[in-house]
Amino acid sequence: MNCLEAIDLIGDAMESKLPGEIGIDFDEHMRECSPCRNYYEQLRLTRMALREIPRSGGTSPKRDLLIEKFREESDR
Repeated sequence: MNCLEAIDLIGDAMESKLPGEIGIDFDEHMRECSPCRNYYEQLRLTRMALREIPRSGGTSPKRDLLIEKFREESDR
């Protein structure tokens, strides 16, 4: 398995949805490839952190301003 194939499978791997041989190949690649292993760990930590963010009923008062700034930058 190469890095591009492993990256495509990371989401399923995090959810323990890789079947048999694919899961074995993925695990082997992760053991051998430190960049992919680091990327996987960063995504895992990000997902954990996002789960800790409280969900509120409202939106930020600056939401509309941020969206407008984003649109201005993306139009450049």
